Amino acid sequence: MAQTEIDMDTLAGALRRETVKKNVAAIHISGKLSLLQRKLSNVLLLNAYDALTSAQSHSIDARTLAMMVGYNSNDFDTLRGSLRALAETVAEWDMLDEDGKQEWGVSSLLSYAKLKNGVCEYAYSPALAQKLHDPKIYALINVHIQRNFSSGHGLALYENCYRFVRTGSTGWWSLETFRKLMGVKGSSYYESFKHLNAKIIKPAVAEVNKSSDIEITPEFQKKGRAVTDIRFLIKENPQLAMFQIDDSDGTRNLPVYKALIAQGISDRLARQWIAEHGAAYVTEKLSYMAQQDGVKSKVGYLAAALKADYKPVEAASVAPASEAAKQVAADRQARAEAEDAEQGARRLARAERGRKFAIVADVVARRNPTQRDADKRLFGASLSQELDREEFRAHGWNSALNANAIFEFWETLVPGLFDADG
Repeated sequence: MAQTEIDMDTLAGALRRETVKKNVAAIHISGKLSLLQRKLSNVLLLNAYDALTSAQSHSIDARTLAMMVGYNSNDFDTLRGSLRALAETVAEWDMLDEDGKQEWGVSSLLSYAKLKNGVCEYAYSPALAQKLHDPKIYALINVHIQRNFSSGHGLALYENCYRFVRTGSTGWWSLETFRKLMGVKGSSYYESFKHLNAKIIKPAVAEVNKSSDIEITPEFQKKGRAVTDIRFLIKENPQLAMFQIDDSDGTRNLPVYKALIAQGISDRLARQWIAEHGAAYVTEKLSYMAQQDGVKSKVGYLAAALKADYKPVEAASVAPASEAAKQVAADRQARAEAEDAEQGARRLARAERGRKFAIVADVVARRNPTQRDADKRLFGASLSQELDREEFRAHGWNSALNANAIFEFWETLVPGLFDADG
């Protein structure tokens, strides 16, 4: 059976964290894992990591697991098939132990897995669990980024390059080793470098550069005219910020958000003000502040202006002509109506947000403890900003700052949940 050489995923902490610890000791995985099976393996390890060596088994809500990996939440046949594939996959390691002695071992990737009453229970062998939990040698892998990949080869190349990002190069790999890393060893078709380059190397490099926080460039070593070795030069992707932001409602793209940041307002506070007051209202207060002299604390002044609804004092007009007076009055009336409409819209938005928070609270209360725990860890893992995670840890499902993300999460998990007639 062909072997795929990959680094087994371990984790930087509970599901609320974004990163996975990547054991860089050589662990060989027999068989070939699909993209979804790789993601499933990551998520299971992410869920289990904190108790990896202390608990004999681990559990996660099956629908939550399916959704996080990318399956239809009701597609348990595919989930069963992927769990079966992980249980049938053999992991083999050959490394130095703490005393510098060579250690060889073999284990199935999962010792067992079962689905019962909507819960997935699974376990690792004790020996493999120890290897996956080893904190000494690892690189940080962003779990959030893996969702951007659409091919197993692209994700495999990313995983094997990312751990060398600090050194800037993977070092030279023989083409035989590279074929193992990509899961195509044993294929006569990919013995041809022409085919390997066209079907594996070029597409995988393109996907890593497009979908991740690193950029890689392949280099080749030849013996005569034949390519024998490959290495990848690695640097950070200049568009890294786009992978660190979970901004589903697009707030950070708004001109008013950028204007707030330019005034020295923090990301968290800018987003909170826009969510609470609306972009037009915040823009109005920014404009008002710009007309004032001697503002020492822009954060404090803006906070007061938003709360007290500061408005410019209109200068008294001197006997305007009749038509001009009518136009001024009409403009004032139109402005007042617009303000009333916007205030009404804000009230409706607050009422709608309150309705959705109440629905979330009801759904959470009806889920069992295993489901509730998995839901919280899953949602926490989807938040890329530490401030957002702190807010969620403090306020849970009532987190106003994460309201849009919370509603989107539950709508995905329970389609139609917020329908008015639901």
